[in-house]
Amino acid sequence: MVKLRPHHGLCTAFFCGHGYSAAFTRNLAEKIAWFHRENPEITLTVGEDCICACCPHNQSHVCDTAEQVRRYDTAVLHCCGLLPGQKMTWQAFCDAVHTHIFDRALLPEICGDCKWYSICGSSEPTF
Repeated sequence: MVKLRPHHGLCTAFFCGHGYSAAFTRNLAEKIAWFHRENPEITLTVGEDCICACCPHNQSHVCDTAEQVRRYDTAVLHCCGLLPGQKMTWQAFCDAVHTHIFDRALLPEICGDCKWYSICGSSEPTF
């Protein structure tokens, strides 16, 4: 079982090799490849997950942008009709994000103030 922040479903859909640091970028690329290859069961969390582990914003297991990412997580959960702690496969989660967020063009409302939005807002999701 792997924990995943709901907003990371958005990030993984637009990842193109850029990141906060080399370690973060490498970890994210590895996780995305693993998700697609294995389709693991995930548990949605509004706390630290497998992607946060290498993020420079993760200071001793506390995110220094916690309020912002919690807002993103809450919005994804709300839009998709999901709950914290809910378990599902990676693919089922991707399908929910695509149907309820990407197909409805809600990305700018959810994370338009993210520093990476210029990449995501001008790209097509990869799943």
